[in-house]
Amino acid sequence: MSENLKNILIVKLSAIGDVIHALPVSYAIKETFPDAKLTWVVEPPAYDLLKMNPCVDKIILFEKKEFKTFSGFVKRFFPFKKIIQSESYDAVLDLQGLFKSAAIAFFAKSNIKLGICNMREMSNTVSTPVIGEHAQGHIVERYLDTARAIGCRVDKVVFPIEIPREEIYNAREIMKQAGLDENKPYFVFAIGANWNNKRWRTDFFAEFGNWLYSVKVTPVIIGGGQVDFSRAADIYSAMEKSPVNLVNKTNLMQLAYVIKKARLVLGGDTGPVHLAAGLGVRTVMLMGPTDANRNGPYGQIENAIEVDRDCKGCWKRACPKNEDCLENISVQQVREKILSIK
Repeated sequence: MSENLKNILIVKLSAIGDVIHALPVSYAIKETFPDAKLTWVVEPPAYDLLKMNPCVDKIILFEKKEFKTFSGFVKRFFPFKKIIQSESYDAVLDLQGLFKSAAIAFFAKSNIKLGICNMREMSNTVSTPVIGEHAQGHIVERYLDTARAIGCRVDKVVFPIEIPREEIYNAREIMKQAGLDENKPYFVFAIGANWNNKRWRTDFFAEFGNWLYSVKVTPVIIGGGQVDFSRAADIYSAMEKSPVNLVNKTNLMQLAYVIKKARLVLGGDTGPVHLAAGLGVRTVMLMGPTDANRNGPYGQIENAIEVDRDCKGCWKRACPKNEDCLENISVQQVREKILSIK
């Protein structure tokens, strides 16, 4: 591979947790090729992550929903293609490995197109899968194998995240209005997840929140959307003392600050919990349908609690047995895990 790559394109569109896992690739590229221009194609939900990433020089926004109708596709396709083809790239890294990312990689001008080890939906016909030494390891390392394949050294794994000063100020104001003192110890509850079977029971969160108050730690609920709003209301009503509720009150940059100042973050396999691990915050992840070896909190795999079921790690979005996947993870287990963390 060339020792002097000058223009590199990363295609990693979603979801937030997946984009967080890919951030170290950008650091590895800049560490090895400091003068390289790095462009990243991403979907709107994860856009703010890249705005906080000093290693990314240019962000191309892919509005997937605009392409879903025939009229939208006709209207958006050629302008988007023009943006992608406005320059040539020394290398294209498809870290999504799906049809939608393959379509973008296909139109990019480059002789070198590489992808992750487990590409799907015919994406391997556009980009060559990199089957590196970490092909069976954590997803962060699988992504980094693509960076290694273009000659990047990976001396250390860094999640490049810099929260803008203005958003720090805004986050502090939001916390203050919610009654949260950032100088006093608090734990963050990431109560949501895209998959229903990745969510811990609300009454378990409430019971754990009551215990936190008894040891003078404030529980703080985070999340976004109607489902998280309803779950937060259930936790709120079940607790003896009201937790701080920040659901739907922060953007991603402000949320990063709330997480960064926390003593610990607790939740399922979901974006905010991976963000906590990336920020170096103590993280306890409750896992059922996904496994810690691939998706656990990076750098803190020992802090993952995997459900005691024979079918754990099934990677199914809904339980075929109609069971509450994480129900077998008790509040006592979580307490013991947290008390064991140094």
